[in-house]
Amino acid sequence: MKSKLDRLREMTKVVADTGDIEAMRRFKPQDATTNPSLLYKASKLPGYDRKLDKAKAWAEQRGGSGAELLANCCDRFAVDVGSEILTLIPGRISTEVDARLSFDTGATIERARKLIGMYEERGVARDRILIKVASTWEGIRAGEQLEKEGINCNLTLLFGFGQAAACADAGVYLISPFVGRIFDWYKANTDIVIERPEDDPGVQSVRRIYNYYKHHGYETIVMGASFRNTGQIEALAGCDRLTISPDLMEELSEDTAELPRRLSPGAADSDDAKDPPTEAVFRYDLNADAMAIDKLASGIRGFVADQERLEALITG
Repeated sequence: MKSKLDRLREMTKVVADTGDIEAMRRFKPQDATTNPSLLYKASKLPGYDRKLDKAKAWAEQRGGSGAELLANCCDRFAVDVGSEILTLIPGRISTEVDARLSFDTGATIERARKLIGMYEERGVARDRILIKVASTWEGIRAGEQLEKEGINCNLTLLFGFGQAAACADAGVYLISPFVGRIFDWYKANTDIVIERPEDDPGVQSVRRIYNYYKHHGYETIVMGASFRNTGQIEALAGCDRLTISPDLMEELSEDTAELPRRLSPGAADSDDAKDPPTEAVFRYDLNADAMAIDKLASGIRGFVADQERLEALITG
């Protein structure tokens, strides 16, 4: 009998939201994604200390300042983990640019080129990589340029509709709207009552973006992310992609109930006009959305904190 995870895979590409190699082997996702938080957690798992030691030795051979050594070590560790994951999945791995570069278009582009080069040195073609960049105005502009160079991007930390509209207009390959973090903000800051997944503001946000993209013919892929429960996932069945943690994949794999399709390109309709924002409109609208500006800022701070924890582990 098919599980809900099996049924979900029939309509949506399932992506593993983890850096744990063993979880990849068990759940066999189409794609996988990592970020500084997941890489820091992965560094604590058995066997990963050897990868970190190899990355340190590689960085030391390249030389440079202390900051350059740390950056090279972290990038090499990310690429080594990503390369191993790619031996277990048929699709792509998302590898993130240092979040401290989130407001620097030029530096983001250079770091992305560096990561792609490191993968290609290991024999991994760029069509198996997505470069993850925060959905700031500067990050979106970097994504636009990288796409022109044949480097596909995953625009992450996406919370507001204006971010999604700007990403589509820039022609980025994929976006990652964060369902669970939107849910967290509304639970913490409002008196919202969510009696069913359809009432969840995170679910509603992804549905709005998905319908806008499909209705207006954008090719940018929508990948819902950051889930807190399986109800959120089930409410987005049919979305282009969903990136799911191993524990929630486990729950879905043990449930054999029916799973109806909730999103479909043919049924997509949108009241939102095709009106990509200018920089001024983007910044104003993002600032006016308390949830989006709060979660974007805290998300960048969180990724930076985990990047710095990984660096402290390396220097220690």
